[in-house]
Amino acid sequence: MSRIPRTAVIDLAVLSVLSLLAVLGFETSFGNLDFLLAATAGLVVGTVAAVLGTMLRLGVLTTILLGLAMYFVLGTPFTMPDSAIFGVLPSLTSLAGLAIGAVYGWADILTIGTPVEAPYYVAVVPYVAAWAVALGGSMLVLRWLPRKRTALRGAVILIGPVLLFVSGILLGTDEAFYAGVRGVAFGVIALVWLAWRRGSDVETDAVGARRLRNQKLRGSAVVVAGAVAIGAVAGLAVAPVAPDRFVLRDEVVPPFDPLEFSSPLAGFRTYTKDLAEEPLFTVTGLEPGDALRLATMNSYTGRLWNVAGPGDSDDDGGYAITGQTLPQPPLAELGSSRTIEVEVADYDDVWLPTVGYGSDLRLEDADSAARVGDLRYNAAAGTAVLTSGVGEGTRYRLEANTQIEPSDEDLADVPVATVELPPVENVPDVVTAKGEEYAGDATTPIEQLRNIERGLKTNGFLSHGLASDSIASRAGHGADRLIELFTRSSMVGDEEQYAAAMALMARQLGYPARVVMGFAPEIGGEGETVEVVGDDVTAWVEVPFEGVGWVSFRPTPEAVDAPQDQTPKPKSEPQPQVRQPPRAEQIEDDLLSTVEIDDTDDEDKDRPFAIPGWVWVATASLGIPLAIVFLPMLVVAMAKERRRRRRRSRPNEIAAAAAWDELIDRYAELGFEPPERASRRQTAGVLERQAVEQGVVSTMEPDTLRLGTFAASVDRDVFDGQQVASETVVQRWSEADAAAETVTAAVGRSRRLIARYRLRRRR
Repeated sequence: MSRIPRTAVIDLAVLSVLSLLAVLGFETSFGNLDFLLAATAGLVVGTVAAVLGTMLRLGVLTTILLGLAMYFVLGTPFTMPDSAIFGVLPSLTSLAGLAIGAVYGWADILTIGTPVEAPYYVAVVPYVAAWAVALGGSMLVLRWLPRKRTALRGAVILIGPVLLFVSGILLGTDEAFYAGVRGVAFGVIALVWLAWRRGSDVETDAVGARRLRNQKLRGSAVVVAGAVAIGAVAGLAVAPVAPDRFVLRDEVVPPFDPLEFSSPLAGFRTYTKDLAEEPLFTVTGLEPGDALRLATMNSYTGRLWNVAGPGDSDDDGGYAITGQTLPQPPLAELGSSRTIEVEVADYDDVWLPTVGYGSDLRLEDADSAARVGDLRYNAAAGTAVLTSGVGEGTRYRLEANTQIEPSDEDLADVPVATVELPPVENVPDVVTAKGEEYAGDATTPIEQLRNIERGLKTNGFLSHGLASDSIASRAGHGADRLIELFTRSSMVGDEEQYAAAMALMARQLGYPARVVMGFAPEIGGEGETVEVVGDDVTAWVEVPFEGVGWVSFRPTPEAVDAPQDQTPKPKSEPQPQVRQPPRAEQIEDDLLSTVEIDDTDDEDKDRPFAIPGWVWVATASLGIPLAIVFLPMLVVAMAKERRRRRRRSRPNEIAAAAAWDELIDRYAELGFEPPERASRRQTAGVLERQAVEQGVVSTMEPDTLRLGTFAASVDRDVFDGQQVASETVVQRWSEADAAAETVTAAVGRSRRLIARYRLRRRR
């Protein structure tokens, strides 16, 4: 068993310290230092695997396999302790998490709302990053650096920690974690280590060694002082402010697309008709006046109000994966706190009813807790989604704070906040005209919005389109339904139409407005359990005010006795005492929204045969990796064959010597280091010593490589002054090929594989 020299131990310690400084950059993503345990474990596991491989004289590939085994066996208690057996042993779930997290965790972490707490394997990201840097860097320190200690090789060792440092920045947030301190410390340690290791193998007497050590100390002090001074000054001068800090999460669109689900507002009448008396869920912890928020819609197409899709709004954070801790809203003045517990009964959708703006959400039933990775939250909208669906038995606990609702007097001089929302499309002219009419001569935003709210409430009538209503009210909030709302003799509708209309009026006046759908149950007292039924459904409008947050407006009227048009009936034609069918041009009452018919299938029938998309995907999935692996190998093999033909085609005297050059190039491609300036016999001796040191051949059998004999034969051909026969050239190339095959078979599989990608031309 080999021993690890003291200098290598120091190098490993420096590598570990630099990696720890680098991995601290993940703090901005995780919000605390809990992840540091996983990262430290990764450093220890990777370093120990490399040390064991070196001490046991294992090959490179075998050492990597050992590191992988230790990665899976030891990683569970540090990354997924809840999934461990007896707290330490890996389970099938944790082993899958260690594999999935290493591959997909990098993409997941960019779409997770900070602080990152989900999915369950998210701690694998710092663990695998630190493990890979430690394993690769330690193997280079123990196997490659001792061969030739140069500043260049030392700089190569630092590539891993530098990449780890950069990954902490790119995967983080706009806020840096002690960037200046960490950067200066990293640079100082790296520079001092490079300077200290350079020339450490120079042999001198005691006086010379002491003089060299003093020079290193003085030089290191100068480097430290210069790095601190330059780092501090440059950091203050060129460090970007938070909004200008480049992080990948600002460039990556969250994978959840709300447009994959139907608009919640389109199903408004389902609650008022089919589920009016059905218990949807029970809620504990609400206070009188609270309303449950279901979905926030800020995009209008002329047919529907809907939740904006990914990338449609710069000021809407989108629905990101989140853990138990929820991100805070970018614009809100939060007031009193709420802690509610919800248990779902007859509710079946993906939207989680919430109150205010959440700070902590815990899925408590076993089925939902297992699907915590499906949870998405939009901090700007204050709404949550469980993409795999919310159904009977779902239980969760939410801690939240409500938005403070200031008085109109407090908002008199407050401007509307600048919030970029998706543009509204196909707004009927009558809606714009009515909005301007209701706004009147008011000059401040709050006065105009209150006037619109008041105009709708006082001039309209409430009807859910039930048989018991005094006048019919059609469902929907598309352009045709809103035109009907304002052109009939009486303005009749419910929250669906009035909230949709007011939001469009506000948008046409230049104010960002959104429609919120939720539930407003009757709450008798604080802390009581409330049963929410379908008839409690409601909708309202929100407009943001600068420094205040989103202020709510409720334009739905309370009056239900709308006047009916009196149409005299001819006495000679008495009407039967049954309800007449609706007019042909009127859409049936029970339709909820406009349905778009997809006619793409008919178009596809007329197209010629086309290769299915999955074939292209499968071909690309297999072909691209194979091309990456084998194309470089093919190019190198062709270059090697061309080199060999050119050497063989030269005159006999040169071709015989070229056989030696070919053999030395083969050695260099296998990882040996032939001297740049030496005779053939000296080169043969150096390569034989390297083969013994690297364990390719034993100390008793260096002659099996036949380098010395072959070098002597080539020297005799070149320098004896005789004409070299063609048969001699053929013999020399055969001997070179045999010697190359001998060493190739001895070095091991991994070095043979790497040699296929190397091309060395001896000058």
